[in-house]
Amino acid sequence: MTKREREVLRLMALGWRTKEIAETLGISAKTVETYRARIMMKLRFDTLAGLVCFAIRAGLTSVE
Repeated sequence: MTKREREVLRLMALGWRTKEIAETLGISAKTVETYRARIMMKLRFDTLAGLVCFAIRAGLTSVE
C-alpha cells in the first residue's frame, strides 16, 4: 500500500466519513472512494467492515 492509501485506511478505521477525509487531505470524495476500492482490492476484502477490522488489528488506528 502507498503512504496515501495507509492514511486513508487509518482515517476510515477511525470512523471518519468520506467527505471528512477528502477535506482533510485536500482531495475529492471520489478520490477517497477510489483509494478505498484500491485498498480493498489489494488486501482482498469484500466489505468495508472487514477492512476496518483489519486496520484496527494491524494497529493503524493509533493517533500519531
